[in-house]
Amino acid sequence: METGKQKGAPLPTVRRLPTYLRLLRQMEKDGREFVSSTAIADELHPESIQVRKDLAVTGIEGKCRVGYPVSELIQAIEEFLGWDNTTDAFLVGAGSLGAALMGYEGFERHGLNIVAAFDIDDAKVGRPLRGKEVLPLSKFTDLARRMHIRMGIIATPADAAPSIANLMVASGIRAIWNFAPAKIIVPENVVVQNEDLSSGLAVLSRQLAEILEKEGEA
Repeated sequence: METGKQKGAPLPTVRRLPTYLRLLRQMEKDGREFVSSTAIADELHPESIQVRKDLAVTGIEGKCRVGYPVSELIQAIEEFLGWDNTTDAFLVGAGSLGAALMGYEGFERHGLNIVAAFDIDDAKVGRPLRGKEVLPLSKFTDLARRMHIRMGIIATPADAAPSIANLMVASGIRAIWNFAPAKIIVPENVVVQNEDLSSGLAVLSRQLAEILEKEGEA
């Protein structure tokens, strides 16, 4: 399907698209053929006009009084996000977090395939992790270049993250998904997505405290 999708899009829009995609996949599973922006808004609670603006970045257009063809809209979002093609990635850090990421089957539905895990710990190297052998970090660069890997995932302790990021950049990695609680500096031609779990926990904990305070006052 050809669309007039935009090359760039606001990050809030990009963050909302997976939520739309989950809903649309469920609708398709339920046998629904068309959906309106209003129906999506009713389910997910943004404004209907916001839904239309978000979907417009994919280039697909809805039909008057009918809405969007569900299957085509799913395809348009997947193509826009690059989830219609599988991206191979290397993960560094074979601890508990790394194991959880390696074992998450949902990544495959989003076009991500973690093909190998690396570590410097002799107790982990050579052992299986979610069906794949943990490799020594010394093999990272050679394998990344030979396999043309462009995405790296950091699941190491904070103090190791900067050096791992440097290794990834030197190995040709162009996108880094950083789960380590550390700031990493990369060249302009490399993109980084930081997942700060402590910040998310801080927000959740504060919201819980506020709820409990209100209940205590009631």
